[in-house]
Amino acid sequence: MPDGGSGGAEVIRLPVASEVPGQRDDPEVVARLICLRQLTAAPRTRAQLAATLRRRGVPDDAAEAVLGRFAEVGLIDDAMFASAWVESRHYGRGLGRRALAAELNQRGVDRGDIQAAVAKLSPETEFATARALVERRLASTARQPGPVRLRRLVGMLARKGYPAGLAYRVVREVLEEAGQSADGVDEDEFINAELASGEPD
Repeated sequence: MPDGGSGGAEVIRLPVASEVPGQRDDPEVVARLICLRQLTAAPRTRAQLAATLRRRGVPDDAAEAVLGRFAEVGLIDDAMFASAWVESRHYGRGLGRRALAAELNQRGVDRGDIQAAVAKLSPETEFATARALVERRLASTARQPGPVRLRRLVGMLARKGYPAGLAYRVVREVLEEAGQSADGVDEDEFINAELASGEPD
């Protein structure tokens, strides 16, 4: 990550395998260089690095040896990656637990590490973030009838990974405080739609 200092910092270029005398054919050397390049660009999960090594044709035994060593010395830490990801994506993009868990799963993070990371988001924090999202979007829906407004705002929260029940309660609360009723739209409508989609709370 940038250190915020002034310009002029030296750019370090890692050598390619062919530039390491006598080691261009050592698959572990190649694997280490590939992993270092990847980690210099951005944090990566072990699964992401493993996939990159496979694409680059590194033998599995060499890849596992290097990945294991990197994990031992803390260069790869999926639990820390997951924790940082949740904090960054929740506060930066307003994503709910479900969306965060899906993103981490796509990056190959272990289920236990995912659960531990998203568990750090308390229900109160998730509710407050959802409410802030609705309040920011409220003005853009001002000309719409209450029920239409409610459905659109709930849909926005659902796309960001918030459970239907929580989304409904947040939006209804904000609309009522704004002096607009959403009568005629029942919470069960959203819960049943979510259950039918195969994504229960």
